[in-house]
Amino acid sequence: MIGKKMEEALNAQVREELGSAYLYLAMGAYFAHEGWDGMAHWMRIQAQEELGHALRIFDHILERGGEVVLQALPAPEGKWASPLAAFQAAYQHEGHITGRIHRLVELAQAEKDHAAAGMLQWFVAEQVEEEDQALKVVQLLERVGGDSRGLVLADRELGQRTKED
Repeated sequence: MIGKKMEEALNAQVREELGSAYLYLAMGAYFAHEGWDGMAHWMRIQAQEELGHALRIFDHILERGGEVVLQALPAPEGKWASPLAAFQAAYQHEGHITGRIHRLVELAQAEKDHAAAGMLQWFVAEQVEEEDQALKVVQLLERVGGDSRGLVLADRELGQRTKED
């Protein structure tokens, strides 16, 4: 059985993960509108990953006898100054999510909720990967700078992302 504090905190994280998916869909729409189909593809896959994260927590709450309470999502930003600015925002967002996961781990430890602590370790490792992927794209786009040919090549490379990446 899940404790009330942990249940509430995990419900809040479901909202955060769904908000992440919503943000990445908005970024994907921005990229598609601007003609960056590879970047739009990358963001669509990222949105699907975030939905999977939300469902993992959603299922954990239910498996432990808790109640899932879905919360309203704020509208995400819809425009960025450049592809680099969008990926920088994605990287910053992943840092925000990492902080939230760390606080959940601390709560699970304080509540002596070993099941939640175990489940959350997957997210700790996942956030290392999430931050790394976003940072690598930021670094790539920083190297490209404003060179349109470089952006076209970066877009093509980002369009090669698969769900397994």
